[in-house]
Amino acid sequence: MKTSRTTTFLLGLALALGAAGCTTPKLAQQKRVVYGERHDHELAYEFMQPRKTNGLGVVVMVSGSWRSDPDDFKPMMGRAFLRRGYSLFAVSHLSQPEATIPEIYDDVTRAVQHIREHAGEYGVDPGQLGVVGASAGGHLSLMVATRGKETTGKPDGLVRAVAIFFPVTDVLKPGNPDKTENDGGPLKRFRKLFGIDPDDLDAWNRIGRELSPLYHVDADTPPVLIIHGDDDEVVSFQQSEWYIEAAEKHGSTAKLIRKRGKGHGWATILWDIRKFANWFDEHLEPPVQPSGR
Repeated sequence: MKTSRTTTFLLGLALALGAAGCTTPKLAQQKRVVYGERHDHELAYEFMQPRKTNGLGVVVMVSGSWRSDPDDFKPMMGRAFLRRGYSLFAVSHLSQPEATIPEIYDDVTRAVQHIREHAGEYGVDPGQLGVVGASAGGHLSLMVATRGKETTGKPDGLVRAVAIFFPVTDVLKPGNPDKTENDGGPLKRFRKLFGIDPDDLDAWNRIGRELSPLYHVDADTPPVLIIHGDDDEVVSFQQSEWYIEAAEKHGSTAKLIRKRGKGHGWATILWDIRKFANWFDEHLEPPVQPSGR
């Protein structure tokens, strides 16, 4: 998989917001919350809550190429959610190669568990969380969604709705001949990120399958909205098509919006984030008596 920077993507969002003259709703709360540790590094998420809340939360996977910087996400980038009353949890993780992708998945899962355990303190329903991300953040969002019930032991899993941009859905298949080895798998430098010997194909096929959302879709998987450019040279558009096929096969709800001629991000991506908010409005159920602040 070709490396891309989350900062570039998020900078585009910030510029678009500024150009549109958008303002962010004033926050009732904003604080950093430590949810764990990895290799002597603190792991944290940023909690942001608007003054008027709807009792629902959205988890933001701050990750690009499985690299994460908590400073990459600003409240103005979550305006579409905050203005509708959603509380935001911007989850960061230790970046690769300091952490392997299996470790990163474990850590963001731990973050969502922490959010659910403390949901009462945040005034949100732990059973009605949405999750968003882009690229690697989309992959992590889908992993939490498709394998969440393994963590909770319940069909509802960890989150109840997903809205993502250009996600990696199958790490075993790049979907681009230029990114493959002679054995048909992705480049060995990519396999190394999973903490295995890249020449050990048995280990690669096992770990790759475990860390591919595509192989964990079932009827309990929450509704997923994907927006993807069909000229994406970083994450192949096929990755999203494969997910939709799997969802249809297993009877789960999924929708793919194809951005014709667009690549790994585009100038008007801000307006597409509104579609994410609409998706959550449709698929998350607010408390009978929403809290107000």
